[in-house]
Amino acid sequence: MDAVVNPNIEKVVAMTSSQIGKSEVLLNIMGYYIDVDPGPILLVQPTLETAQDFSKRRISTMLSATERLKLKVSDSKTRDINNTILMKVFPGGFLAIGGANSPAGLASRPIRILLCDEVDRYPASAGSEGDPIALAERRTMTFWNRKHVYTSTPTIKGASRIELEYELGTQERWCVQCPNCDNYHFIIMRDIVFKYDKKENRNKTIYVINDVKWRCPTCTKEFDEFTMKKQPAKWIADNPGAIKRKIRSFKLNAFVSPWSSWEKIVQEFLEVKDDPELYKVFVNTVLGETWEERGEIEDETILLDRREHYDAEVPNDVLVLTLAVDTQDDRLEYEVMGWGKDEESWGIEKGIVWGRPDDQGTWMRIDDLLKKEWVRPDGTGMMISCATVDSGGHFTEEVYKYCLQRISSAVFPIRGMGGSGMPVIYKISRNNKYRLPLVLIGVDSAKTMIMQRLKIERPGPKYCHFPLNEDRGYDFNYFTGLISEKKVIRKQKGRTVVVWENIAKDKRNEPLDLRVYNLAALKLLNPDFHAIEERIKGNIGKANATPQSYSQQKKKRYGVVKRGLEV
Repeated sequence: MDAVVNPNIEKVVAMTSSQIGKSEVLLNIMGYYIDVDPGPILLVQPTLETAQDFSKRRISTMLSATERLKLKVSDSKTRDINNTILMKVFPGGFLAIGGANSPAGLASRPIRILLCDEVDRYPASAGSEGDPIALAERRTMTFWNRKHVYTSTPTIKGASRIELEYELGTQERWCVQCPNCDNYHFIIMRDIVFKYDKKENRNKTIYVINDVKWRCPTCTKEFDEFTMKKQPAKWIADNPGAIKRKIRSFKLNAFVSPWSSWEKIVQEFLEVKDDPELYKVFVNTVLGETWEERGEIEDETILLDRREHYDAEVPNDVLVLTLAVDTQDDRLEYEVMGWGKDEESWGIEKGIVWGRPDDQGTWMRIDDLLKKEWVRPDGTGMMISCATVDSGGHFTEEVYKYCLQRISSAVFPIRGMGGSGMPVIYKISRNNKYRLPLVLIGVDSAKTMIMQRLKIERPGPKYCHFPLNEDRGYDFNYFTGLISEKKVIRKQKGRTVVVWENIAKDKRNEPLDLRVYNLAALKLLNPDFHAIEERIKGNIGKANATPQSYSQQKKKRYGVVKRGLEV
């Protein structure tokens, strides 16, 4: 905040962990320029929806609770056009609030103060207008005393906007003085030492932290959190020469936050360290560091050698079955997957149905899969709980008709949406002539999850199992298609972005697409695995109480999970 009001500084950058006070700093800056040095201000949030929410929950609350500001900004309850959700007018200026995905809010009126929050969550382009930050920055060009303030938790190394801006600045880190040797250090995870006990509860590991300390990298003495948070601290710049360019940049993590205890940080670390998806979130939001992807799986034999023999159609730990269908001009490709607790997965069957999708007979094999009862080693029968069918390509109409007739069986048409930051289930639309639920899926996020899961080497949460059984379809060609894409960093419209590119020689990526669609089916279901497991165990117990033939058990449908949604 001192840097923002320094007339010799034009740009201020903060790369931090989450929940460390970034929003409060932005609110204070707004309040200062409304009350002390009025001028036109623009606050940009990642989306228009988040901008509206921030305005209602945070800005309106600040204005109504602060007497100085309350006198200068009219009450929104008066229906004054000078105080709307996205526009606050005050003597000498205004505060406009916009979303990075909305070009209309970024390309009008000159502004002097530009505040950009969570810039790593911004889209690559504001509609078709280009980089949202570049659009907003151009609005400040006519002011000699302009200010640019960027804050964000970081994302992927090499493609993180906040990391780039931080490196262009002074690169100041909040360093704490060692009580023993008096050297100043930035507290990082590597220097944290701890002791803990492990307990198993319902197949879940619980970590009990006994002791957490910081070890000084200079003198190796150890100190607890209470001691270190009382020590003197200061900003130390790694690139002080950037001050000549009028840029100060700052870095903070959760270890110096008054709202984050070291014990909780360590506990979260232990819980997520073996799960690449969760560990990535921890690195970004707790450590305040960019995530660097581990090497891609370059050789399909790594996964081919990992296959295992199944004793039945479906292993015992499978609790839910999903089906994915990929449409091609001359065939349908499908995969049945099993899911267990903590989203551990099992490939069940991969196959191809030859025939054009506009031939009704081609779909009969898919109907057979939906009607089939898949048997576990304990004799329990299972059925497909949810199916997703690719509606892209040349046969959208045929896919819609097929799904419309089977919507009661949880068969959904899907369409992939490119772009980073989209959740796996991006949106459920009915914008089609059948008014059918069309599931829009964030394929980039789904592919990232899948690739991270394939790198997990030990069975457990999110681990991927594959069958050795020859008739299942998991051969060399399957694994070649599964690792057919990788992330690359590209320049798009003047901005560095991460995109997925097909690197397979034959460009065949259907196995990866099927995994994406199955993951979307699971997310649609959102099953309670514990409840399903208890139900299956209970039904098996009843079946075992009175000896019966398999056919009798099948007739009584002991433990059959017909629809995960119903469970």
